[in-house]
Amino acid sequence: MFIKEDNMQQDISKERTIISQWISNLDSQSTFRLFCFPYAGGGTSIFRTWQDMLPPDVTVCPVKLPGRENRLAEPPFTRISLLVRGMAHALRPFLNCPFAFFGHSMGALISFELARQLRRQKAPEPIYLFVSAQQAPQIPDLTPPLHPLPEADFIEQMRRLNGTPEAILQNTELMRIMLPMLRADFAMCETYMYQEEEPLSCPISVFGGQQDGEVSYNSLAAWRNQTSSTFTLRLLPGTHFFIKDSPPLLQAISHDLMLS
Repeated sequence: MFIKEDNMQQDISKERTIISQWISNLDSQSTFRLFCFPYAGGGTSIFRTWQDMLPPDVTVCPVKLPGRENRLAEPPFTRISLLVRGMAHALRPFLNCPFAFFGHSMGALISFELARQLRRQKAPEPIYLFVSAQQAPQIPDLTPPLHPLPEADFIEQMRRLNGTPEAILQNTELMRIMLPMLRADFAMCETYMYQEEEPLSCPISVFGGQQDGEVSYNSLAAWRNQTSSTFTLRLLPGTHFFIKDSPPLLQAISHDLMLS
């Protein structure tokens, strides 16, 4: 009797450890969760102020990907399909209340494919999908891949994209640590292969930067084909990384969640 109870407690403890590896801001009493997925090279810190800027009943749950932050020792994923399979299993216990997904750039592809993976498994699905700074998944990416470039060329491309602070790019020791994760993230995006399925049943809201030279308006509008529900597209002030100036974005997310 006691052995079985001890084993059960160990299993629960192990399960919570697995979940905490993936999710920041664990709260078993949440009534609504917003799971947030970062851009390539990003981590949970980009969402650190969001909890204070969204409605109090929304628990912001930044998702911690392997290969960065406190998961630096873990090998990063290089294929989105493999990442979402592991993620669907890890997040399943915390899909016990209504939830939505938000993803920026790479995170948009991850959140979209995770929603489809949950549907395949007949698991709970998000009631809303928010994606930003990412062309619709069915549009082929025709730009030359960056992830196999020699180190100096790869770093120069990171500088051009303006998503990594210059102080980090010039820090040789820090870049040696970050390069595997950066290359892996770009490999995930650049090897992504869209497979046609039925549109999602949840509403999709799409955000783009008014000065984003990487993602066109038409490629954002094409997300409309990925939902059988309502679709909204907004352009916000800023470049590809307008997420760093988040109040207009969070106001729009709050508005849409209130209507859902």
